[in-house]
Amino acid sequence: MKRNAVIVAIVVLLAVAAFVQNGKSDNKETSAPAKVGPRPGMISPSFTLPDLEGKPYQFGGERSKPVILNFWASWCGPCKAEVPDLIELYGKYGDKVDLVAINITSQDSEKSARAFAKEYGINFPVLLDVPGDVTASYKFMVVPTSFLVGKDGVVREMVNVLPKEEWEKKIKDLIRDK
Repeated sequence: MKRNAVIVAIVVLLAVAAFVQNGKSDNKETSAPAKVGPRPGMISPSFTLPDLEGKPYQFGGERSKPVILNFWASWCGPCKAEVPDLIELYGKYGDKVDLVAINITSQDSEKSARAFAKEYGINFPVLLDVPGDVTASYKFMVVPTSFLVGKDGVVREMVNVLPKEEWEKKIKDLIRDK
């Protein structure tokens, strides 16, 4: 009889310990900022990356214009579909908003990125993230992904492929944003 009571007590203690431990690890995972990239309301990470000519491009903090950071790859079909609209919209709104294309070169190749930029005639800065550190700091899952960042350096929105009309609406909203 005593033996059964001891076994039941041990089982209950183990169950309670497992429950408490499981609750702790769940809380840790959901609140760990290291597993989440910038989302709306968060400061966009600062970085410096080379452009296609090798000149360093710095991003971070307050700016004179809002910016769209567009992460892309040359092998990405949706990127190929999206870039003509971005080129056109940058031609129309480039005096009011910056657009920066960040090639995820760590998952692409510099040669392919250069060929893509030339083929499509990209008219805004193209940066090369060769080591992949910037891409990793933004922690997104889908290519292309764009971060719309206000003049204050705060992410307003994160978007994927959009029709040109939706892009234009988002750009106008970003420009109006104070």
